[in-house]
Amino acid sequence: MNAVEQAAIALVGAKFRLHGRDPATGLDCVGVVARATGIEAPSGYALRGGDAGRVSALIERAGLIPVSEAVPGDVMLMRTGPAQLHLAIRTARGLVHADAALRRVVERPGRPDWEILGLWRQSS
Repeated sequence: MNAVEQAAIALVGAKFRLHGRDPATGLDCVGVVARATGIEAPSGYALRGGDAGRVSALIERAGLIPVSEAVPGDVMLMRTGPAQLHLAIRTARGLVHADAALRRVVERPGRPDWEILGLWRQSS
């Protein structure tokens, strides 16, 4: 298990909170990715909407490398619905993400049902 996957799994159970950056008080999907990868997270975004190109550029500026196939520890950008972007960390069992409906960070088994817009990995 790599460090990013391990860090993401350690966040499972944290409360959901929009713009949350601390597992003690809550995390959103951006907070999960920031905590797991150690990159700085932007703030001031809405729960819905977003521009996939802008998000991709921010991820790459933070130093993550685009890849074509996901392995555990990779960052995943997905479209979960109309005008709804979502970030997660791939794990050996599935993915870790902040689930707003369940109000907590969860590990979801299997492949995501959502459209995958991009994948990134930390350089070794």
